[in-house]
Order: sequence, then C-alpha cells, then structure tokens
Amino acid sequence: MEIRPTTDKDLDVFVDTLHAAFGLFPETPVEGGGLWWSALETDRCLLALTEDGRPVGTAATHSFELTLPGGTLVPAPGVTAVGVLPSHRRQGVLSAMMRHQLAELRASGEFLSVLLASEATIYGRFGYGPATCTAQLTVPRHRAAFAAPRARAAADAPAADASAAGSDNGSVEVLRRAECGEILEEVYDRYRRAQPGSLSRPHRWWALRAGQPPISPAPRYIAVHRDADGVPDGYASYSIESGTLTVDETIATDDAVFTALARFVLGHDLVTEVVFKHVLPDHPLRRQLADFRAGEVSGLMDWLWVRLLDVPRALTARGWFMDGELVLDIDDPFLGEHDRYLLTVRDGKADCVPTDRDPDLSLDIRDLGSVYLGGTAPSTLVRAGHVRAHRPGAAALADALFRAERPPHCLHWF
Repeated sequence: MEIRPTTDKDLDVFVDTLHAAFGLFPETPVEGGGLWWSALETDRCLLALTEDGRPVGTAATHSFELTLPGGTLVPAPGVTAVGVLPSHRRQGVLSAMMRHQLAELRASGEFLSVLLASEATIYGRFGYGPATCTAQLTVPRHRAAFAAPRARAAADAPAADASAAGSDNGSVEVLRRAECGEILEEVYDRYRRAQPGSLSRPHRWWALRAGQPPISPAPRYIAVHRDADGVPDGYASYSIESGTLTVDETIATDDAVFTALARFVLGHDLVTEVVFKHVLPDHPLRRQLADFRAGEVSGLMDWLWVRLLDVPRALTARGWFMDGELVLDIDDPFLGEHDRYLLTVRDGKADCVPTDRDPDLSLDIRDLGSVYLGGTAPSTLVRAGHVRAHRPGAAALADALFRAERPPHCLHWF
C-alpha cells in the first residue's frame, strides 16, 4: 500500500473516494451546508492506494489556530476527511494513514492536532482524547421570562427585564446572511481569540462558503448586536420552521451581549420554542431564566478532540493559573513511546522536562489530550479508572493546575 499527498489533479478522486467510504455521493449536500470539501487544502490531503494504484482511503488536515487557556494562539492541524472504502476496512489502512499523518505533522514542527470524531470509539486508539463538549438548549417561549439579577445591590437593582449579565446599551439589527459576511467573520475572529478551545475560521472558509451555517450559503437570518458606539460585537444565526426558532450559532464577545441576543430570539413572535445549538452544557442562560426548569439540555456530546505530539512544547505553550509541580508518567501506545516529565508551574508559565522522579500521575496520551484545555478534570479520569494517582492529593492538585480561566468550547465544524 502507498500513502501519498494529493495534488490539485487528485481532488475529484479524493472527494469520490471519501464519499464512497461513507456510502454517499458528492452531490449529496451536507445538512444545512454547502460544498464543504471546497475548503480542503490539497497539499494537506493524503490518499491511500493499493499496489495497483486504486484509491482506498483518504485523510486530510486543515490549517487552523487553537486558542489555549491563557489566550495563547497556536497552530492546530484539524484532521478531517478520514475514510476507508468498505472493501478495505479492518486491513490496517486507517492505522497506516493515521501513523503516516502523525509522522508528517511532527516532521513539520506541529506539537498537537485536533479533530471532530464521527464515532467515539475510533480515535482514542490513535491518541486523541475528547477535550470539549457541546449541547443543545431548548426553551419554550411561554416560559422564557428572565429573573431579576440578584447580584446587584438593592438600591441599584434594575427592572426584571434588564440584562442579567451586565448592562447592555447596545442594539440588535436583523440582517440576511448575504448582507453581513464581513461582520460575521470579524466578530467570530474576535470571539475565538478570547475563548479557550476555539478554532480559527480562515478567510477562505468564509469566501468559499464552505461548512455549516452561518458559513454556508443556507438561508439564515442574522441578529447582529452592536455596542453603544455601533460596533458589531455579537450575532445569532437562526431560522424558523413549524414554530421552532433554531439558533445555529451564537457568538458574543461578553456575557451581556449573549444575554441581549438570547432575549431577542426568545422574544420573537409566532414562535413556540427556541433551540440554541452548540452551547456549553452548563450555560449560564439556564440560570438567568425565572423558571430554571424551562431550559432543557439535550444532545450532550463530545466535540473537539486533542492529540499531543510534543508534550513539553504543548504544556509550556498554554497558560496556567496557579503554581505547583506534578510528575507525569505518559504512555503513548500508538507511537510506541513512554516518557516521564516534571511539570513545574510558576507565575502562569510552565517548565516541562524529562525526569526519573517517582510519578504523581500515570496516564495515557489520550487522557492528557482530554485534560489539556481544562475541560475534563484529571480526577474524573482517576475515578473512571483511566488515570492512576500515585499519592493522596495528586489528583486534586492536577485538577487545580489544569483548570482554564473558563470552560473550553469549540463551535467550528470541519
């Protein structure tokens, strides 16, 4: 079997092979989306071919930036378009492609990669761990009243219909998707730079309209929030069908903007319920409602998976929020590696060096990927039987060290 990078001439073969692996046809649209494969970078695509030159597998990466805890932006290849023809599954094709891809990423200087998993059982064995989660929040409109914010001093308490997440002197304007492409791109970029776990959306994605709404050409209304000076600082992309208003994506540069956009869609006439897609499982909006039970969380699932390729570089790249030391004994069975590192954090910066000291925690590389962005507590994995704590207090210290300034969240689909 040969695994080689593609050229522009291979694009049709790559797309046809990928669709055949999933039993689809290139003409079949992604739900709510456009030609998502138009954003593929042909020099970052791989084809697996049999000895007689027949294509049987595909894999690719996108060029993204990932926002780490502490606000650091780092390159993050986004693994995508992974597929093997049904006739060649369970013959080592996928493992060979993933091994080849990881070797190429390392050789090019990358220290991590990310993906969205089509199935939760596939990518753990290649060292990827689920690092962020997403959920859907449904609110019946007749139960959508907001509670008065209790944190304000009684003398300054606003009326119950004021923003529960801070004062908002801005405005909301409704535009069609085709009228505000530049606004969406600029606001999203401001948002993702401050949100741990977020990925960049390269300009070519917006220009090609490749992906899910609001990137795609699917018809959508956009509620654009502007601050007191008229500068856009948030948006909600939505559609209405059969009395349900569905928000594809809510982007806000702060909580007050999110609250203003939520109030807007929850107050829409001729709507029986509002569905917020892709929100944090414990989003504050539920607690802003007068009826806590009005917000129903469903569809909880993993989203961004992280794979570390160079542990010292990865751990020293992110920000940290307390001082401490941990000895991490890390097993990477897919790459056949086993290393032990001393992680030392001082004043928000980390040092990570090889050590022969006794370990505080023993863990698989996939589990380090899960805790890396602060979305999974190491103690959770200890209780699950995946991470071993070698001394009392080690898990609690790891929890405190690996936490982020806010829960990591990724909205981008790729």
